[in-house]
Amino acid sequence: MTDTVDVPIIAAAAPVYAHPGDAGADLTAAEAVRLEPGERALVGTGVRIALPDGHVAFVVPRSGLAAKHGITIVNAPGTVDAGYRGEIKVSLLNTDAREAFDVAVGDRIAQLIVMPVPPVRFLPVDTLPDSSRGEGGFGSTGYSSTQGVRA
Repeated sequence: MTDTVDVPIIAAAAPVYAHPGDAGADLTAAEAVRLEPGERALVGTGVRIALPDGHVAFVVPRSGLAAKHGITIVNAPGTVDAGYRGEIKVSLLNTDAREAFDVAVGDRIAQLIVMPVPPVRFLPVDTLPDSSRGEGGFGSTGYSSTQGVRA
């Protein structure tokens, strides 16, 4: 895909892609925060954007922070609608039961993914068309306890 989407931005440090082809651009902390075990905090990024209509931005966790330190995002993915013009903030959570985690100004704390979203019309009906999944929900595809993975 070669099309680009222009997103006006106000930021001291604009989000950057770590590698060519990455889906998420890194968001950095604009403030220092200490997260005690089990604590959450809303951390500012200093980034304000103007998404074009028909687009959304998702704020998602960084896998390295989650794997190494137990840091995740409470409402992942966080949704930034096209009409929002305020600062993008990240609701970080320290899931580690023993260790505090310090966020310094400039630390990469989340990723921002911008995607197109089509306009949707919800059409009230009395019944829905059949599908191969049907009404199967949580756990409906099974679980193999001997392998520890979904079957």
